[in-house]
Amino acid sequence: MIGRLNHVAIAVPDLDAAVATYRDTLGGTVSAVDPLPEHGVNTVFVTLPNTKIELLGALGADSPIGKFLERNPEGGIHHLCYEVDDILAARDRLLAAGARVLGTGEPRVGAHGKPVLFLHPKDFLGTLVELEQA
Repeated sequence: MIGRLNHVAIAVPDLDAAVATYRDTLGGTVSAVDPLPEHGVNTVFVTLPNTKIELLGALGADSPIGKFLERNPEGGIHHLCYEVDDILAARDRLLAAGARVLGTGEPRVGAHGKPVLFLHPKDFLGTLVELEQA
């Protein structure tokens, strides 16, 4: 069901400092900041030969990243994103297997302009999983 790893998301307390680390220290190709108010985050993507790193900064006081950073002040891996061929079929299969889909269960538009869903970390070995329509 899952396809390739689309990205690894890292929540960071200081997006500018994280960008500098990936761009200047690691020599990565870094995108511009893309605010996603509907998700409460600012995103930056670091392009790698085989996947991407998504740097997530809080956007607003009610950001889910803000809550994550309260528990993890230095930041850390927030979620893994896997591509699926058919996000609705994947959702239905997961629900039938007892997995919990966060939110309303309906896909929302993600950072790449494609439908995404998030799966409860307690159902996936303590890891928040994002599914993105390929």
